[in-house]
Amino acid sequence: MRQRGIFEKMPGSGVWWIRYADSSGRIRREKAGTKSAAITLYRKRKTEVLQGRKLPERLRQRAVTFGEIAHDALVHSRNHKLSYRDDLSRMGRLLRWFQDRAAESITPEEIEQRLAEVVEEEGWTSATANRHKSLLSLTYKLAIRNKKVGTNPARLVHTWKEDNARIRWLSDEEEERLRFVIARSFPEHMPEFDFALNTGLRRSKQFGLTWECVNLERRLAAIERSKNGRLRHIPLNTVALAALGELRRRANGTGPVFRNLRGEPLAGSRHWFEPAVKEAHLERFSWHCLRHTFASRLVMAGVDLRTVQELMGHQNIAMTVRYAHLAPAHELAAVERLVHRERAPQTASPTDTKTDTRVELPTAAALV
Repeated sequence: MRQRGIFEKMPGSGVWWIRYADSSGRIRREKAGTKSAAITLYRKRKTEVLQGRKLPERLRQRAVTFGEIAHDALVHSRNHKLSYRDDLSRMGRLLRWFQDRAAESITPEEIEQRLAEVVEEEGWTSATANRHKSLLSLTYKLAIRNKKVGTNPARLVHTWKEDNARIRWLSDEEEERLRFVIARSFPEHMPEFDFALNTGLRRSKQFGLTWECVNLERRLAAIERSKNGRLRHIPLNTVALAALGELRRRANGTGPVFRNLRGEPLAGSRHWFEPAVKEAHLERFSWHCLRHTFASRLVMAGVDLRTVQELMGHQNIAMTVRYAHLAPAHELAAVERLVHRERAPQTASPTDTKTDTRVELPTAAALV
């Protein structure tokens, strides 16, 4: 049955429009995108007409698509944000959802439903959902500034509660399984895995590394712009150096460090790492968990938290303290010192009073 007030301007194109009379009787047409979006927008406009609301004059203009404001947001991100690579990846998902939609036809309810679905079906963490929501919000803020839209629907989407204390790291048995899969199915990417596991670098920093920032003689890698804006140097252990040796043969020591076997620069790891994790049957494990593994293993090896903070590039120690519980032997040794503390010698002699004021402490056996 044909839906009143909606139509395809070009039959079979999949791009739907709405047609309605405003409160003054003037016929208006708007591009909506998908059929469901057109139905939603048509109902919204009819409600506004019944309420007697005057529609803005810019409705006469061409409807701005989400794809257009997304492009503007990526240009802004490339010029002003350190997380451009991450934004580029996240925007790919958002464009698959809303590419040809009229930007103003997208509702908070629809955004929240989309995010809730991928959290449930694909196991996204709350943090991942929140980063996509934040990028959407930035996209609309820029569009409002550029006078392309009037409202920001992402602002009304609830923020998922994040468990920042949750740390997911590789056990020895899990690493063995994952290494087996990588060696069998993605052997050319083993250096990327080894480097991540032995440096703790964020993904964007690792894949943005160039040979000009690597000093093999001093065994250091310089990160030109860390997340908190400071220059820092990453020490390279034997495994990280071996990984760089393999990678150097692909690029002759110039330009981007991480390249495929054809010498082409790699933008990231999702195309191989996520299939490998799935094949290794690792639950809720992402590339960022390799960074958690790096920090966790340092703490479990007895490295002090201040040093771990420096190696991780944390701006404050509070971020590093999350790993403190992984050093039970260190904490036990600290409290065990109380047991071996020598008693201070008594300097006063017992008094001549008939009442003995000393208290006899119970033995450990008596407390059981």
